[in-house]
Amino acid sequence: MVQKVFPDARSALEGLLFDGMTIMSGGFGLSGNPENLIAALKEAGPKDLTVISNNCGADNFGLWVLLNNGQIRKMISSYVGENKLFAELFLSGRLELELNPQGTLAERIRAGGAGIPAFFTKTGYGTVVAEGKETREFDGEMYVMERGLKSDLSIVKAWKGDTEGNLVYRMTSRNFNPMMATAGKVCVAEVEHLVQPGELDADCIHTPGIYVDRIFQGTDYLKQIEQRTVRKRPQMAGAAAGEEV
Repeated sequence: MVQKVFPDARSALEGLLFDGMTIMSGGFGLSGNPENLIAALKEAGPKDLTVISNNCGADNFGLWVLLNNGQIRKMISSYVGENKLFAELFLSGRLELELNPQGTLAERIRAGGAGIPAFFTKTGYGTVVAEGKETREFDGEMYVMERGLKSDLSIVKAWKGDTEGNLVYRMTSRNFNPMMATAGKVCVAEVEHLVQPGELDADCIHTPGIYVDRIFQGTDYLKQIEQRTVRKRPQMAGAAAGEEV
């Protein structure tokens, strides 16, 4: 029987890392980031990484720590805001960037996990996104060919998981994590709650355990977000008239 459970992030990554590797890192913005695994990657120190992720964290958080540590050579992303260091490194030529429309990035990852080498999409035709790529006409419309994405390692974060590697995500963190879990040669998952087989409702499992090679229960989650922006509440009619509300 294959032992999937490890005590912590450091041990879960042991023997998997090398310079120049490609890593998929789950989450959407800072939501659903594999925080413990990112910290362990910084500690282990692999260099010249190509990282596939929705973005590269925000100042001082998420994948930013690897960028700041000089470990990332190239990012394949869909959004690169909230990160001054990213902008500085890219504009100075010290960081490569492959920028994708968000839906295209999601589909490239899904395709890689499904064994689909390429697909056609209308998104980006006639723009810089299509430069150097094959285009083709279907039913009178022009499409751009995009390649599926795979990685040497996928690191994902789930709310709950069992010792067989079955995973359940919550809310926004479900965005890129499930498809990335399928597209790596090896997938390492960290979870907030690690339970025994049978404790998860089978109908609620998002990532089947067959995709997960190693799993551990993480600790000390900060669960940061880039910005908390809300509208000002409209003034109530009574308050506007000077009445108590």
